[in-house]
Amino acid sequence: MCTTDVRDPDVRDPWLPDRLLRTERDALMPLLRRTPEASFDLRTACPGWTARQVLAHCAAALVRIVEGRLEEGVFLPEANAADVAEREPWPLGRILDELERGFTEAGPVIAETDGTLDAVALGEWVHAGDVREAFGAPGAYGGAGLELALPLLSVTSRRRETPALVGILPGRPEPVSLGNRIAGRPAARFHGEASTLIRIYAGRPLVRTRYALTGATEQELLIYR
Repeated sequence: MCTTDVRDPDVRDPWLPDRLLRTERDALMPLLRRTPEASFDLRTACPGWTARQVLAHCAAALVRIVEGRLEEGVFLPEANAADVAEREPWPLGRILDELERGFTEAGPVIAETDGTLDAVALGEWVHAGDVREAFGAPGAYGGAGLELALPLLSVTSRRRETPALVGILPGRPEPVSLGNRIAGRPAARFHGEASTLIRIYAGRPLVRTRYALTGATEQELLIYR
């Protein structure tokens, strides 16, 4: 059970990223291991990247955290592209093994930081959704990790200085509070599915979604630019 209340985004649970990563490991790795290798060449929502390349990026980012290789600019687009290029000759199984190691070992390292790496754990979960969507598998931007991703999104949306938003999500007795209050500006309002809310903040395609957003634009809510 998640111990962080999504209504209190000021409180950081340092072990929340670890729980999210391990939950996603247990859900995603069996899917990846049984998926035919040809499917990893399918394109994802990340421009120019296949499922294999997304997973290579995810594995590299997590193992950099595990091994403390976090030099300046490490997660900028150029560095991400270099990590992916380094893994192009690798067998798929080696990439999946590295990814599983990262899911398992990165969380405790993130827990010891000041919270600046929490968004990496959330990004890994979002990328898992990118891969599921490319494969046509259910649960993209949802599934078992959603209850952990939402409170982590609350914290990350404040750190990334997005405007305040109150999310009204089906089946939830309490609204989700995201972002930062701005003097003289009422909180934006969102009505729709939780997975759609994740898509908006992560900048993922909104085709076939249905939602109402007032008081803010989708562009203002992006946490990954």
